[in-house]
Amino acid sequence: MLASQLPLLIVLLVLGTIAKVSTVVSGREPGALSRLGPAVLVPGRMQVPALLACAVGELVLAAGLLVTTHPLFRWGTVAFFAMSTYVLLELRRRRPDAGCGCFGEVSSAPVGVRSIGRTVLLTGMALMTVWAPATGWAAITRPSWMYVAAGVALLALLSPEIEELADRLRYRAPCEQRPGPAESVTLSRLRSSGTWRAYQAELATPEPYDSWRELCWRFFAFRNRDDDDVVFAVYLSGRRPAVRVAVVGGADSESLPEYTPVSA
Repeated sequence: MLASQLPLLIVLLVLGTIAKVSTVVSGREPGALSRLGPAVLVPGRMQVPALLACAVGELVLAAGLLVTTHPLFRWGTVAFFAMSTYVLLELRRRRPDAGCGCFGEVSSAPVGVRSIGRTVLLTGMALMTVWAPATGWAAITRPSWMYVAAGVALLALLSPEIEELADRLRYRAPCEQRPGPAESVTLSRLRSSGTWRAYQAELATPEPYDSWRELCWRFFAFRNRDDDDVVFAVYLSGRRPAVRVAVVGGADSESLPEYTPVSA
């Protein structure tokens, strides 16, 4: 019984790590981290390190719970969730508009009673495991289904992220209305494409002189060695987005209106 909640604690800690790292890497919207705990409680330049430090701490605790019964990891997990409860209470008092950031940008809704109740529940679940003789791996391979099911039900009841995800799937905005990935992310996807490799040797410089977004596409304009414009278009959705390219020569550009650079 004491070890019955170890699988849930490990899974939640790993999911929290993945979600926080994904939020930092995606960089979808400038200033987005300033609305997520714990980043909201630190200065701007420390927001990314704070979120990553939290993610690393969760991963270390999950690994410790999985492979050992050392009290350092057991009591560390209790302290982590107890501190999370305190942070959420502070967020609700000082920044009622901020989300808890427990699972990255999915947890962007203002902190409420359910989010605080979940960390209190997780603190209690972690406390139950302190004296458990089994490792997390043993608890995963021989789970106590009744206690695991009860823990899942309670956590689902106290997790507003489930409703947020359901709403996003139900009312998913069209691609052209959704915030796209950061320009640097889209440029990296361009440079990993076969289309880029086919034209890379012809470019005068590896950096675009202009970029802009139109609907579901981001465009990057380069000059080639013949002083022609080479314009790449990268689709903003999907893990392997479509990439298109057009070369506008000097003769073609004479028939076009004067081009005014558009800032990124």
